[in-house]
Amino acid sequence: MTPTELHDVCLPPEKTTFQKLRRKLSEIFFPDDPLHRFKNQTRVNKIMFALHFVFPVFQWAPSYNFGLLRSDVVSGLTIASLAIPQGISYAKLANLPPVIGLYSSFVPPLIYAVLGSSKHLAVGPVSITSLVMGTMLNDAVSYTLHPVLYLRLAFTATFFAGLFQASLGFLRLGFLIDFLSKATLVGFMAGAAVIVSLQQLKGLLGIVNFTSKMQIIPVLKSVVDQRDEWSWHTIVMGFSFLACLLTTRQIGMRKPKLFWVSAAAPLASVIVSTSLVALFESNLPNIATIGQLDKGLNPPSSNMLYFHEEFLAVAVKTGIVTGLLSLTEGIAVGRTFAALKNYQVDGNKEMIAIGLMNIAGSCSSCYVTTGSFSRSAVNENAGGQTAMSNIVMALTVVVTLLFLMPLFKYTPDLILAAIIVTAVIGLIDYQSALSLWKVDKLDFVACLSSFLGVLFVSVPVGLAMAVGISILKILLNVTRPNTGILGNISGTQIYQDLDRYRDAQRVPSFVILAIEAPIYFANSTYLQERILRWLREEEDRIAANNDSMLKCVIIDMTAVTAIDTSGLAMMNELRKILEYRSLQLVLANPTGSVMEKLHRSNSLESFGSNGLYLTVGEAVANIKLSWKAKP
Repeated sequence: MTPTELHDVCLPPEKTTFQKLRRKLSEIFFPDDPLHRFKNQTRVNKIMFALHFVFPVFQWAPSYNFGLLRSDVVSGLTIASLAIPQGISYAKLANLPPVIGLYSSFVPPLIYAVLGSSKHLAVGPVSITSLVMGTMLNDAVSYTLHPVLYLRLAFTATFFAGLFQASLGFLRLGFLIDFLSKATLVGFMAGAAVIVSLQQLKGLLGIVNFTSKMQIIPVLKSVVDQRDEWSWHTIVMGFSFLACLLTTRQIGMRKPKLFWVSAAAPLASVIVSTSLVALFESNLPNIATIGQLDKGLNPPSSNMLYFHEEFLAVAVKTGIVTGLLSLTEGIAVGRTFAALKNYQVDGNKEMIAIGLMNIAGSCSSCYVTTGSFSRSAVNENAGGQTAMSNIVMALTVVVTLLFLMPLFKYTPDLILAAIIVTAVIGLIDYQSALSLWKVDKLDFVACLSSFLGVLFVSVPVGLAMAVGISILKILLNVTRPNTGILGNISGTQIYQDLDRYRDAQRVPSFVILAIEAPIYFANSTYLQERILRWLREEEDRIAANNDSMLKCVIIDMTAVTAIDTSGLAMMNELRKILEYRSLQLVLANPTGSVMEKLHRSNSLESFGSNGLYLTVGEAVANIKLSWKAKP
């Protein structure tokens, strides 16, 4: 192609308003084209695909064999050994009766095994949602003064969490959880981990009268003020088991083949500590224990759901926040292991599965559950192949509920505290925080705000601060997009940013500007002011260096993916301003949607035949020829 060869800038194919709306909605809600498998299929195949789509269990169940079962049984028993002590511990973290944690490890995994699309996601209570639920509900209702009302609100919050999650899935609104950016979650989880760990000093030190607040200053003050209640028996035993659990965790992280050491450590610690307390009960009077737990399966709790006006707002707010957090963690964990094992997880189906299992859980004495990273990692390392491992885990919990509950009578609170600290300490990802500082300072600010907000204000406020900063970052990128001056790389038709490429050189008499964002009402005024500033600076440079007089302004529209009426008005006003200053305005490579808007607004006519080009190179070459042709 020679520099003088021109190509027409074409309009996109004509489409009706309905066709455009349909395509736009399809891109928003169905970017994965979920129905592509149904095309050109027989009716029988369509029915089978529909069953697979709604109930993913039908994808793997027909080909299930003994080899898969053997792997799933081993992994199911392994994650059960972790899920039982964690379930009891996390229920305590949520200020709920310990048995609720075991109930929550029975019904939800069974439902997820039928509806979930991940092969490795292990379902149950998790630390973050337990912490948030315990904090938000206790701010409204004391679990010690009103235990029944607190329990009812916990079940109601779980119901609304499930309803919110399932609604996002059914309406395909999963993109909303993307507002919880990685930076936000890194800071939030680190702050929550610190607060949770400090709260466990109550159990590790043997303190009876401990603050229920979740800010770092009241917690540390309570530790100091209640030092008279410290029990050396509890301290020695508690920190000894904590050291053992942290050691086994490090072994599992550094030597993946020894994953079973860290997986079995919590249950082994429960057994050993319970045995010690039972054998030396008379010599360990100051060590608090769980106490008697009733045997039996999940009792129905649908009659306990609370829909009265007084605390309904608290239940709804808690449900939405915990639902959003659990959904984010569950989908992130599922996608992580799907990527490792080279298969796909449908985010919207995961939302529906997690939502429905929480709705069912709220009616069967469970609180908010989701996919746990630690249990899922153990599941994958143990050789889990399908969602059957969740069923095996649930059946193991059933055996515990029916026959083994009396054995937990002497389980000390200190071991639950040690298990919680060991679990949540892995949420402190300082390496990611350092990476944020190196790569994106604003992301680091969001991370730090979330961390400090959780530590010094509250968990919900810390999360809200981080989300607010993330949204502010989006608004800044939209309202203050990047612009720059382009130059020509000698001997080519390539035009690149002068600041980035030393080989790029200014083209005499031209100012070539690039806009790297859609032009909307939110940034049109800024862009006009910024373009005029670029021109003023260029004119000052020309005057200082006695260069060729400025004649033409070319705007490279390659990155302008869309434009609205405010943007069109700005372009027309800019063209008039430049004409008044005897400068020609030229647009290069406008996208199809921009071309269509220019055409429909009659703006193309005002730009004329020499105002629109396919590339910057063609624009420069042709305009130079037109100048030479003039007498």
